[in-house]
Amino acid sequence: MITYNDIYEAARKERYSEQLQQIPKNFISEVAKYMKDKKEIAAKDSEDFSDVIMKTKKQLENATTLFKELIIRRRKKILNLVLIATETGISKQDFENMLAIEKELFEELMNCMDISEKKLNESFNGNKGEQTKSNDLVVFIEDVDEFLGVDGDKMGPYHKGDIANIPREIAKILSDGMKVEVIEK
Repeated sequence: MITYNDIYEAARKERYSEQLQQIPKNFISEVAKYMKDKKEIAAKDSEDFSDVIMKTKKQLENATTLFKELIIRRRKKILNLVLIATETGISKQDFENMLAIEKELFEELMNCMDISEKKLNESFNGNKGEQTKSNDLVVFIEDVDEFLGVDGDKMGPYHKGDIANIPREIAKILSDGMKVEVIEK
């Protein structure tokens, strides 16, 4: 069971270190249990324990503030790691100190940075116009489940009546299968 002091220590270590600090893998769920317990105590309306209830409310308020600060500091460090990784190509620094949801955030941000870098390079090299010409505007005649596009990205699901700007090759396949009607090439 996590205590107020555990939350305080985690926030303090994160505040005074440049590196992402190690916290237990179940830290967030433990903090959630702690907060729930404190909220239940604070919600009691009894004069017998009014000092205890007031102290608990204050501790809950402080713990919430510390937890938010901890998460914000960790996110800032992860963003910094993403920027370093995109510049250097080294993306596993401090990876072992990340929680599972932080690892997922890191990977998604890295993917976004890669996509952004590709778009920047395409714009810089003048390939932007070619890419937009290869799409067709279509209206879906029937529902279509999620599928993978030509670049491996997920597309859909689409519902009858949806309008989308999709790659020409996919538009042709869907049009041949009587799933879409091409509005504009």
